[in-house]
Amino acid sequence: MTQLGTLYVISAPSGAGKTSLVKALLAQDKQVRVSVSHTTRAMRPGETDGQDYNFISMATFDAMIDKGQFLEYADVFTNKYGTSRLWVEKQLEQGMDVILEIDWQGAQQIRQQMPACTSIFILPPSNTELRKRLTGRGTDSEEVINHRMSEAMSEMSHYGEYQYLLINDDFDATLQELQAVFAAQRLKLAPQQQKHATMLAELLSA
Repeated sequence: MTQLGTLYVISAPSGAGKTSLVKALLAQDKQVRVSVSHTTRAMRPGETDGQDYNFISMATFDAMIDKGQFLEYADVFTNKYGTSRLWVEKQLEQGMDVILEIDWQGAQQIRQQMPACTSIFILPPSNTELRKRLTGRGTDSEEVINHRMSEAMSEMSHYGEYQYLLINDDFDATLQELQAVFAAQRLKLAPQQQKHATMLAELLSA
């Protein structure tokens, strides 16, 4: 029997380094997949359907909602974004760990439907550092950065709803901490019993 994978919910304010950490984790851990969201927004230059997002029409999205095919979904401005229940469940059944990069509202929806999920929140070391990272991108005006800082404060206020808290001060150290969470989860009794059932039976046989 294939060992079931674990569903991970990872949230962080913009600028905390979540995307870079997850990308680095994926490069080193072949048992992990990141869910690709469905969206109704138009594809942007350089994006690939099925890789960046699954681009679908509003009618298709609404039909999927009616059929209960999303673990979570949200309206963002004039577009919708959602996580495919079927894809996630299929990956978990195949023994893959799945990461959902979503905000605190999406995380609440996931916990209601899949309470066994493991949740991780990533924080920057300070507001000063967060503003520095957002400013360092060099693409946004001061007004936009102030708005992002306000959104970040709102997002960060929900860190207490998560099981693990990582402070991304040093990238390499934080990556090791993230890897440690995944390693610890796989070493819990239930998955170890499932993975090593034959060996355990032999060890305890007369």
